[in-house]
Parts: sequence; structure tokens; C-alpha cells
Amino acid sequence: MIVVIQCAGSKRADAGTLRTKDGKPVKFVARPDLAPEDGFAYARPDDLSDQRASWRDLLLRYNEDTGDNRLGLLPACELYTPAIYQQLADSVGRHRLFILSAGWGMIGADYLTPDYDITFSAAARGADSFKRRKNGDGYADFSMLPKDTTEKILFFGGNDYLPHFLALTSGLSAPRTIFYASASIPDVPGCTPVRFETTRRTNWHYSCADAFLDGTLTYAAQ
Repeated sequence: MIVVIQCAGSKRADAGTLRTKDGKPVKFVARPDLAPEDGFAYARPDDLSDQRASWRDLLLRYNEDTGDNRLGLLPACELYTPAIYQQLADSVGRHRLFILSAGWGMIGADYLTPDYDITFSAAARGADSFKRRKNGDGYADFSMLPKDTTEKILFFGGNDYLPHFLALTSGLSAPRTIFYASASIPDVPGCTPVRFETTRRTNWHYSCADAFLDGTLTYAAQ
């Protein structure tokens, strides 16, 4: 079984990031032109860096290098502060946990990921306009799920992330189950929607993932 969970806005304070050639830390956002002027160099993941490659390509190279992780990037499952990410990694195994990131795409739990501040969610706390990614924005998103997997895929995430999940898994033949908390059934072609009963509205998918971990989550076998 493969588990996919959407990313979180809250990142660890000690999270590392990529840097410009002169050592300035890069903060990845959706609209660098609207970002505040502070100690960061702001960029989109697919912007051209000052090192003759996009920042996304530099991150790929960094992960391919088996060196000393000199920039202190954290594995994706350790980057976010909510405990559910590490709990899922411990339960299903890092090789079967993937993060649906608004900045980077579908990334593995072990993928070294820089600090970033990009979200699809309009309701996210502090979701300033420079952080908001729209579904039509052009990103060369990673799609790290094995193309030939036949394992059941469970998705824990909100409606704002559903189009992103559907786009990055559309070519898979593996059965996909999507949990939702809204009153209406989401349009999820090729997937099985399962309603999760909860009174929680903010980050309800964490409660859904908790129920999965403790064995109380009900969904039909496929």
C-alpha cells in the first residue's frame, strides 16, 4: 500500500535551503515579485538560478549527490512540523510514503527538500498572495510514484490539492482511494471517493490519517 498526504505550511525552524552562488538563502514561493524584501532570495522552483540551471534541476543534482548534505536539507517526511508525517513514515515505511507538495510535486518521504512557502489552499493561515499557487500555473512538478506500481494508493488531502493529485497520478493503473470530508462527493475520475466523518474543518485529513494509523478508518478493499 502507498500513502500520499498533502504538504503542510508549517516547516521546521532548522530546515535547510538552497543558496545562491554568493551564499544567500533561497525561499521558494509562488510569486517572488510579491514577496517581502528581507534576507532571502525569493524564487519559484522552476526559475533559472544563478548557476546555469533551474532551482529544480539543482535540487535533483543535490539529491543525486551522495555527499555530506552540506546545506542541511531535510527528508520530506521530516520537513513539516505536524507529527503525522513522521508517524506515517514509521508505519508504512518511507519507501511507501509520498508527499504531495504544492512547490515540488509528488516527492518521496526520503527526498531531501528545501524550505519553501507555496500552497494551493486559500484558507491556509497566512496564505499571502505571494505564497498562493493557482492550478493553472506552470510547474515542472516531480512525479516520483513508480509508474508501474499496482499497489493501492490512499490520498489524505483537502479539495484544494485534489486537482494536483489527479494530474500527477492520472497515468497510473493502480487503484486510488481519495478521502473527503465535504458534504458533496468530489469529481475524481478513476478514483474511489470515501467520505470521512468528522466535525474538524481545518486539517481534517490529519484526523483521517490518524484513523488509518490506529486501524479505525473504514474503506472498501479494491
